[in-house]
Amino acid sequence: MKNQRVTYLILILTIILLGLFSRTFTFIPLCIGDILYAAMIYFMVRFLLLKTSKLKIAWIAIAICFAIEFSQLYQSEWIIAVRKTVPGHYILGQGFLFSDLIASIFGVLTAFILDRTR
Repeated sequence: MKNQRVTYLILILTIILLGLFSRTFTFIPLCIGDILYAAMIYFMVRFLLLKTSKLKIAWIAIAICFAIEFSQLYQSEWIIAVRKTVPGHYILGQGFLFSDLIASIFGVLTAFILDRTR
C-alpha cells in the first residue's frame, strides 16, 4: 500500500508540473491545464482513499471538480480576494466555464482509464 501511495504522489507532482508548464506557453490550449487539473484531483483522491473502488474515486473526483467550477459562480468579496492570490487562483479558478466541466470529465476519465490499466 505504501508503494501505491508513492506512485500516486509521483503522479500528482508530475501532473502539477505539467499543469504549470502548460500555462507557461501560449501555444498549449488552456483546456489542457483543466484536463490535467481534473486528473490530479482523481489521483489525489485515490492517494487518500486507496481501498475505495476506482469507479467511486472517479465519481468523487468529478463531484469535486464540478463543485469547484460551480463555486466560481459565487462572487462575494472575500472569495474574490482569495481567488486573486496565487494559490486561490490555481485551486479555485477565476470564472465559470461550461467547457471546464467537459474538460473535468475528460481529465477524470483519462486518469481512471490509466489507473485501471496499471
